This record gives sequence, structure tokens and C-alpha cells, in this order.
Amino acid sequence: MSTDEPEPFRFDAEVPPGEKRQFRYEVSESYLGDPVEIPVTIVNGDADGPRVFMTAAIHGDELNGVKVLQEVADRYNPRDVHGTLVLLHVVNVPGYQAQQRYLPIYDHDLNRSFPGKERSNTAERMAYRIYDQFLGQCDLGLDFHTSTRNRTTMYHARADVGNPDVERLANAFGANVVLSGEGDEHSLRAVATSDGIPTVTVEMGKAHRFQPALIEKALDGVESVLAEYDVVPDATTTDPAWRKVMGPTEEKRWLRADTGGLVDMQWGPNPLVHEGDSICTITDHFKDEEHVVDAPFTGLIVGVLENPVALPGHPICHLVRITPDTREEIEREITQGEFDGYRSYGQRWMADDEVAE
Repeated sequence: MSTDEPEPFRFDAEVPPGEKRQFRYEVSESYLGDPVEIPVTIVNGDADGPRVFMTAAIHGDELNGVKVLQEVADRYNPRDVHGTLVLLHVVNVPGYQAQQRYLPIYDHDLNRSFPGKERSNTAERMAYRIYDQFLGQCDLGLDFHTSTRNRTTMYHARADVGNPDVERLANAFGANVVLSGEGDEHSLRAVATSDGIPTVTVEMGKAHRFQPALIEKALDGVESVLAEYDVVPDATTTDPAWRKVMGPTEEKRWLRADTGGLVDMQWGPNPLVHEGDSICTITDHFKDEEHVVDAPFTGLIVGVLENPVALPGHPICHLVRITPDTREEIEREITQGEFDGYRSYGQRWMADDEVAE
């Protein structure tokens, strides 16, 4: 535990130690010249410690993280915190308001615009303001995402675990599956990590909705991180029953449709599939032609198409290979009813009109 005195968190204002401040911060302007403001919570603890950023809705239709940050902001107060929590509830406000992934009109991807430029296009100006005033001052970060529209992703983390500092953060978060890699150029994760701010991307579920089971898992992960770094000394760490880290050289594959038609998903109720299992069939409208998509190896489905129609080349599912030992651990967890994010306890990826069992 640090014996240093806590310091204010400074941007173009400041939040003194022992204060929790919630405000809207201007990062751009609309066509009418009205301010574009992001909602921010800063919890500056009574005691010194790391500065932890958390971001949500860099892609404006990815909502699970927005709920996670709302709950984090409500849960922690300065007396609980050794260090500072810097929470950017909605980074891409224009996309959020339009409920679309990118910045409207020009379709700029805010998560390919970091660290930004002071004088450039709208996305890079916004990224510069956000990174310069808030994120670049922190010591570690969690960036919350979901899949894009018409797809669902398994709850997992993405992190450059070849970097020991990032590996520590990813392990602390406690997701069962970690896809390892440096991240896309100019993504927040890649830029922050390169700047010495270990950052993990959390992928969880689908766009345009809240999924309570996944949100609770993420809140447990946040608590575990805050415990690991002594930001909240009384918090509890998460130790998953199994963990699969997929390195860049390990086999993970998007299975794609070879024909167009109607997609009938057949995998489930959990994401474990064995070599030769039928993942889906694709048929024409007359059922005269049928194409079966089988699993080429035993693995986990970490992403899946939800739109029930496909064109040739459309991604059907993202499959990662697992070892026999990992498969046995997953099978034990399924048997115990503890597998996160799926059918167990009504937590599987549910359709809009379904209810938990």
C-alpha cells in the first residue's frame, strides 16, 4: 500500500482527494454548435493508489458496458478507494444517441482514432480530448464492448498477455477466455498499453440491450481488479475454475457460409462443440438445397451470427480450439450448472421474446 499523500485528479479542472464528482464534459460540437458532452464520474479516494479508467460505448450501440459503469459509479465512494476511478460512461455520445456503432454521417470508428489529434477529423479530435484529459493520466484500464449488430459474442477478454503488466490485469479480471494480441492499430487498448497503461478489452454479449447475467459477471471482474491492485482493499478477487488463453498462433477461425439462405442454428445449449458437430444448416426457401456447417475441430463458440439469413461469405461463428484438459474442465462446469453466459440459470444468449428458465 502506498504511503504517499493522495493528489487531485486534474484535467482542465480538478477533483480533490476524498471527492466523488459526476459531470458532463465537452468533447465536440453538433451541427448546431451545441456541445457534445460525455458523462464522467471521477471517484478520487481518501488514500493514494492507482488511477483506473473504465470506458463504455466507444461504439455507440454497445450498451452492456454502460450499465456496468453506472453500477460501478454507484457502488464506490472515496472512503472505499485507494487511488482514483475514472469512469467515462458513454465515450461515443453521437453514436449512442443515434444507436449506431460509429460516429454518424461519416461513419468514423472512434476506436480506431486514438490517441487522436488536436487538429484532424471529428473522431480524432474527440479521441484526443478524451485521451489527453482523462485516459492518458491513468495507470490501467478496462474498456467494455459487445459484439456488433446481428452477432453475439461470448463473455471474454482481449489483452496482450505477452506483456506481463497486461497479463496481470487480464488474470485479475478473471474471464474464462482471453484472446491474446496487441489489438488493432489506434484502438484504445493498443494505444494505452503502448503508452505504459495496461488495458484490457472486455467483450460481452450483443449490442442494443442490457444482459443482466453478463453485467453481473463484469461487475465481479471489476471488483476483482480493484482488489488485485489494492484500489479497494476489502474487495474480493475472482478465480475462474478454468481459463483458456488463445495466443495469436493458436487456432481460431471464423466459419463462413458457402451458400446464401435461411440459417438454422443447431449448436447449444452451451458453447462447447465437438469436431463434426452440426453448428447450423443453411437452406433455400423451398428446402430443396441444404448446406450443413460442421465444427472442424473441438472448441468454443465465442461469437455467433444472430441474423437468421446469410449470404455466401457471411461469418457464421467464431470457433477457438481447446485442449482435452480444457474441454474436461468446461464439461465439469456445465454439469455443475455454473457455465457463465449461456443456458445455465437462464443465462444463455436469449432471443428477444424469451424469458429465463
